[in-house]
Amino acid sequence: MNIPDHLRYTKTHEWASVTEKTVKTGLTEYAQKELSDVVYIELPQIGRKVKQGESIVIVESVKAAFDIYAPVAGEISAVNKNLEADPGLINRDSYGSGWLFEIKTGEGSGIEKLLDKNAYSQLIAQAAH
Repeated sequence: MNIPDHLRYTKTHEWASVTEKTVKTGLTEYAQKELSDVVYIELPQIGRKVKQGESIVIVESVKAAFDIYAPVAGEISAVNKNLEADPGLINRDSYGSGWLFEIKTGEGSGIEKLLDKNAYSQLIAQAAH
């Protein structure tokens, strides 16, 4: 299972690429495999203020519809418009061109609550049992 070292993770299987002012987010390899083939995505509006853990995206696969949660608090600053035409990017390149949205962060974003690679690996291992 691919779990990049440089990313942070949530217990709900989102990855977060943290920079000084933004957090780019997508679904982990584990999550996209659980979803199966993604066929539709509803992205959040740019400018929307979000709370950490808030449901902000809906992803539909051939199995069912799933909520995707904000890994941190802040304001949506970018969305991956390519997913509207090709939601399968999530399955083909979940850590690259299949990213979902970006959040501009500030004080109290909750970045420190995100999991590192080891903690996320343990979470997946526990889910498998």
